[in-house]
Amino acid sequence: MTPSKDPSPEPDPDTSTGLEPGGGVPPGETPPAESSMSGAGPDETHNPARGWAKGPVTLISVLVVLIAAFFLVYALVLLL
Repeated sequence: MTPSKDPSPEPDPDTSTGLEPGGGVPPGETPPAESSMSGAGPDETHNPARGWAKGPVTLISVLVVLIAAFFLVYALVLLL
């Protein structure tokens, strides 16, 4: 592979496709902007505004406390 004589990483505007004289890009050569594709995804029919419900959080908290208590009692039994 021969190194390029031109160290510039910019493409040569004379040989690049889709460029107008002066370096401009004609309409239709670039993809649409994000805002124009707002309806492309699926419709979200259920999007809860709040965090976790109280039931699962309470259940997980009780489970964590029970496991911590088990290991605390286990450690005390080993020490005595």
